[in-house]
Amino acid sequence: MNDRMQQAFNDQINEELFSAYIYLAMTAHFEAMNLEGCAAWMNLQAQEEVMHAKRLFDHVNRRGGRVVLKSIGEPPVDFGSPLETFEKALAHEQHITGCIHDLYRMAQEESDLAAQLELQWFIDEQVEEEENTGRAVDQLRMAGDDQVALLMLDREFGARTPEEEE
Repeated sequence: MNDRMQQAFNDQINEELFSAYIYLAMTAHFEAMNLEGCAAWMNLQAQEEVMHAKRLFDHVNRRGGRVVLKSIGEPPVDFGSPLETFEKALAHEQHITGCIHDLYRMAQEESDLAAQLELQWFIDEQVEEEENTGRAVDQLRMAGDDQVALLMLDREFGARTPEEEE
């Protein structure tokens, strides 16, 4: 792994850890709103982002590179309504998709086949991440201002399990 790819992977590790931080902040936001199902959904997202960071971390190490962890930025405290919060989560996933695509293009430029193979998993994962978050946004939009529908969705979001993500 050359220095350019190593730096880019370290940057993506930071992006993934920041993602976890954002989702933990969203978890706290939903807990403060007594929406435990939404909080559980976001907490599961946070755990997945840590696993994504670790997967990148392990890839760098397996290739003889050096992982350099950086400071993680401070996430917001308030995210607005449940719909606004999930819309922000979707926008964040779209940002991460762009980062992964940029990293993949760099791996192509550098003729780094091992990185390309590793990043293909992330490309597939981001399709799933955007699909899951987009579905939640669509459902919250359908619920509108109906508090009963929101509580039903909260219960459904709380039933999400890690197995759904595989």
